[in-house]
Amino acid sequence: MNSFRNHRIVIASLFLPSTAVVGTDSPIATPEIKPPSFSVPDVLQRVEAATKGPVRPALRKGSNPPAKSIVDDLITLKSRNPTPAATPAQESINPFFFKTNGAVTPRKHQTTHSDHRTRVQRKGSSRSSSRRPESELGIRDEWHIEHNPHCNGGLKNAIVSMGDKLKKKVWVGTVGTHTDSFSEPLRHAVDRKMLVEHSSIPVWIPDAEFESCYDEFCHQVLWPCLHYAIPDAPKTKMFYESASFKQYVAVNQRFADTIAANYQDGDIIMVNDYHLMLLPAMLRASARIPAHAPIGFFMHVAFPSSEIFRCLSVRRHLLSGLLAANLIGFQTANYARHFRQTVSRIMAYEALPRGIQVSEGAGEARRTRFVDVGVFPMGIDVQQLEEKKREPDVGEWVQVLKQRYAGMKIVVGRDKLDEIQGVRHKLLAFQTFLEKHPEFQQKVVLIQVALQTTSTDLAGSIADIVTHINSRFSTLTYQPVVFLPTQDLTFSQYLALLTVADAFLVTSLREGMALRTHEFVECQEGRHRPLILSEFTGSYSYSGFRSCIAINPWDTRGTAAAINQALTMSDDEARGRWEDLHNHVTTQTGQAFVTTFLSRCVRSHTEQHLQSHEAAPILDMHRVLPRYKHSSKRLLLMDFEGTLWARPKPAAGGFPPESDSDAGLERALEILRRFAADGRNDVWLLSGLPIAGVLTRIAKEVPRIGIVAENGCFIRPKVTPHRSSSMLSMNGGKRNGVNLSPVNTAATLPGGWINMVATFNLTWKSSCIEILNYFTERTPGSFVEERQASIVWRFWTGETAKDCGDRQWALRQAAEAQNHIFDSLGERYGLRIIPGDNSFLVLPNNVSRSTAVGAILHPGGPAQTALSRGVGWMSPDAGDDVAAHGDLDLVLAVSGDEKLIRRLNEFDEAETVATGGKATDARWRLDADKVLETLGVFASVGVYRYSVC
Repeated sequence: MNSFRNHRIVIASLFLPSTAVVGTDSPIATPEIKPPSFSVPDVLQRVEAATKGPVRPALRKGSNPPAKSIVDDLITLKSRNPTPAATPAQESINPFFFKTNGAVTPRKHQTTHSDHRTRVQRKGSSRSSSRRPESELGIRDEWHIEHNPHCNGGLKNAIVSMGDKLKKKVWVGTVGTHTDSFSEPLRHAVDRKMLVEHSSIPVWIPDAEFESCYDEFCHQVLWPCLHYAIPDAPKTKMFYESASFKQYVAVNQRFADTIAANYQDGDIIMVNDYHLMLLPAMLRASARIPAHAPIGFFMHVAFPSSEIFRCLSVRRHLLSGLLAANLIGFQTANYARHFRQTVSRIMAYEALPRGIQVSEGAGEARRTRFVDVGVFPMGIDVQQLEEKKREPDVGEWVQVLKQRYAGMKIVVGRDKLDEIQGVRHKLLAFQTFLEKHPEFQQKVVLIQVALQTTSTDLAGSIADIVTHINSRFSTLTYQPVVFLPTQDLTFSQYLALLTVADAFLVTSLREGMALRTHEFVECQEGRHRPLILSEFTGSYSYSGFRSCIAINPWDTRGTAAAINQALTMSDDEARGRWEDLHNHVTTQTGQAFVTTFLSRCVRSHTEQHLQSHEAAPILDMHRVLPRYKHSSKRLLLMDFEGTLWARPKPAAGGFPPESDSDAGLERALEILRRFAADGRNDVWLLSGLPIAGVLTRIAKEVPRIGIVAENGCFIRPKVTPHRSSSMLSMNGGKRNGVNLSPVNTAATLPGGWINMVATFNLTWKSSCIEILNYFTERTPGSFVEERQASIVWRFWTGETAKDCGDRQWALRQAAEAQNHIFDSLGERYGLRIIPGDNSFLVLPNNVSRSTAVGAILHPGGPAQTALSRGVGWMSPDAGDDVAAHGDLDLVLAVSGDEKLIRRLNEFDEAETVATGGKATDARWRLDADKVLETLGVFASVGVYRYSVC
């Protein structure tokens, strides 16, 4: 699989780009809920009510006449003063209403473009109320396909922008309408037409099931959590104990069944957004989809800190669902970092800069796999927007707006009426701006394009603020705040509004990529007016958007000052800022997003597939032993603990003292002596233990082997006679210490040890120990094992397979400790945390057994020459290793370190043998209880012929 263009892309999103409409009705009826009124008549009614004056009769329910001007309202109010002699002509609050023969007439328009995403509203007025009642939706012969207003507009535009580069694709999602009354023949007809004409496959979900999933779990549980808005009482119970998770699981399973039923060999599956977080795992569990199928997941919204996400009762289910994908994408680096930390904290997996090392199973059944985590900024279709801007209709509306607001400054905003979008904060800041800068009163207007919701509390609060601002600062011909519902605005009108704007204001409290800001930047190509952007949006995290005027939406005065700065900014400064914004928008486009995400998904899948975890065959001695026997120069790499020697089990408080009568250690030493006695062997022992203790004893008793301590932090080169190997004497393998000396005379530690982390900052250790001591006090039986350059915390000393309350507590404490260490020390000092079944290791980031082998093989490495002080040997690539030891006949590695095994597999001369479970990239595997016996056979080959002193 070399390119996504050669494969069909299955795009799973909650809503399809198109929907099926029965009859001539609209696919989504307008909810029968009276929206908050922001008209001037409502303002005057509230003012009159406050002064106990007469109140005008309310408009008849269901009527929706054009909003009248303040002048017209004042004329009709009998309680007001007589009308002045010169009365200004009537004018509409909505600038897109125009006059025909003296009458104010709304201009007919089409639906707002798909980028202006309208999320289905919540239960009681969202999908349930937006669908037509079953009694109205009979199964008729007339039906048609039209645009789905609930689809992910940004995703749709990005996919469409690919054009011929993405010919083979299919969408999978719901149609977004009431479907319970659809007959089977009608569903089959919709399926056929959707697939043939729109490359879409509908997922048929019962209405009640969908409403519970979408309105309750997605919007009242997941959406607030992902945007740092944990609800207070009385919604708390819904958040923590939502029974709607069952429907969320069911909806995801219906998606999985639909994709599996339509899967074709070679498909690349792209899962989108928080509605389908369980889908990757369900696809992996499907018998119809091969285990090697590439699956990518992209989160289109924010991802919170682990402190927020851990509040979810179903947190592990959601994370496990995502981790089944090959690639998980986020909008910004911060969101990706939050996800990695959350997984590390909750799942206790190793979090690396590029992704997550997932460990599954235990003991011999333990397997590991890597899940890529990447950053892919969403963008807009710049080319399509340019074409739309050149349409005559846009230019016509630009002239209308310029005439309507001649001599005035226009601040534009476009937000959903949601707590997260910060509309309330925007209005309060605009009010403060008018108070602090009275010179702008009657000279500036805020035009807020509003995507209506049915959050009555928020709508009422916003209505009160708008009423207050307009009643306080309005005059006969001026109204400072104008609200325009999106259904009253065409895309051409919206582009015209962005074109004439003097500033665009975004006050989101938390948001992903604010694509409306990208549209504003491109519409300002001729004027270059500034963008005021919340620092809590994903867009602001990119360097190109740092040229905006950044604000903290919680700082009302600061936002008011930013509005003043934008309206008074010089043309030269505004142009310089706009150029930086424009460069980002035209670079990070929708097409670039799709291309990079799918390419990375294919590459991640290929890398992970090559590192397949199918069971390696048992070591075939009939094939490997003859090769070992006839080779003249061998490199032997062997793990110590867990392979040659079983370290005594720890007790509460620490390990038992070392015993001189350890039979297992004596047997391992005998094997090492026999290997070292063969002059064709270059033997290296790889260990995670500290220098002091058993490794010091091995170095003393078997000096002719090299030793790696603390997983590569320290290296002790072998000692060799001064005379050449051709003059080696034969004495049965006995040592003659008088004639031995270290190869590398630049050893920096006593005993010939080389400190590979001498230039590293190890001051983190004291802080790390302090943190671990805190958790040790709260975890029975745990203890800290401090080493020279690394630290191990053993949080459980009982049986690994034992699943009890104490072990579960220890695992939770371990996850907390890892997260705390990573947050406070990890990025600052460049640390790596490697979790195990009962412990975890903290060590410097760029040190491992693999890098230690690089030092051994590299010609300029510290284990080869005393003259080298560079760090070229630290390279993770094996290319230099081949050049250094091209004359090797055999590399035999017996290890459980998968990273080292993958590195050695690049050598044709290598025979890699895993000692862990069945899941390995090694060419062979060997049961742990057979290792010493098997190595004894190798050690016996030619020992008498080639033995040295």
